[in-house]
Amino acid sequence: MVNLVRHIFTVLFFVAAGYNAFAQAPTQLVPSQRTAPANARLKKGTGAKLEAARNNYISRQLDLSDEQGTKFWPLYRHYQQELTAVRILKRLNNSKAASNGTEQIDREIYYESQLVAIRKRYRDAFAKILQPEKVSMLYKSEQEFNDELIKRLSESGERAGN
Repeated sequence: MVNLVRHIFTVLFFVAAGYNAFAQAPTQLVPSQRTAPANARLKKGTGAKLEAARNNYISRQLDLSDEQGTKFWPLYRHYQQELTAVRILKRLNNSKAASNGTEQIDREIYYESQLVAIRKRYRDAFAKILQPEKVSMLYKSEQEFNDELIKRLSESGERAGN
């Protein structure tokens, strides 16, 4: 179990590190690039591969039009950046170097509430671009992708004898 958690945090770290490249101005997508943002395909490394796989999965699930894709992907990148920033703070709060006690628990609850607030705020922003069914599908697709990732990490750990 500890190894699984370690693998998940490692993957999340690489994903978080990859989001720094998205701080630039958003790119326009042409129809052949609807499946994922252009700069996601250009990046290298595990984080980039994971991000590209997630974006491809979401793109297939949502079946976005060209116009929707052009508006959706820059917004989605900002959404992921905000979630990642809070997750990093939350992870630092739970590190061994962090103090234990009521303050740490309060910060943990605060970070959880921040994650919920970000999801709610972006739900409304996504609803301006997508139909409510597709917004719902977006959140479901993210969860399905994460569940599959955890399953594969767990299976690879079992095969490696961990």
